[in-house]
Amino acid sequence: MFFMGTFTPRLDEKGRLFLPAKFRDRLAEGVVVTRGQEKCLVVWPQDVFEAEAARVMAQPRERRGTRDVTRSFFSGADSGTPDKQGRIAIPPLLRAYAGLEKDVAVIGVGDRLEIWDQARWLEYDAETAEKFSDLDEEPQA
Repeated sequence: MFFMGTFTPRLDEKGRLFLPAKFRDRLAEGVVVTRGQEKCLVVWPQDVFEAEAARVMAQPRERRGTRDVTRSFFSGADSGTPDKQGRIAIPPLLRAYAGLEKDVAVIGVGDRLEIWDQARWLEYDAETAEKFSDLDEEPQA
C-alpha cells in the first residue's frame, strides 16, 4: 500500500490527531512519529521505521554526518499505537518542532505520511508547484 493524498484533520486540545480512515488498517499495528525535513513530522508504519532505522544504523559511525543523522532520527522519535478511534498522540516536543497547533495537513508520501502545519504546507506546496515542471529537466545521477 502506498500512502497518497492530502488530508486536513485538526489536532485536538490534547495534541491527538485522527489518522485518515483509509490508512488506519495499515497503521493499526503501530507507528513511529519522527522529525522530518522542512519542519514537518513523519509517521512511519512500525515495520517501515524498523527498516529505515536499520539503514541508518548500517552507516559508518566514524562519519560526523552519520552521527548527526542518527541522533536526530532517534532522539525525535516516539512510538505508539493508534487508539480505537484512529488517533495518535503527538508529543509536545514534536508539535513544537513542526509548529503544529490546530490546523494540520497530513500528506501521503509513498511509504510514510507527513504531518505539516497547514499554512506551512500550503506555502511549501505553492512554491514547489511552480518548480514542478522543471524537476524533469534536472540531469539524473
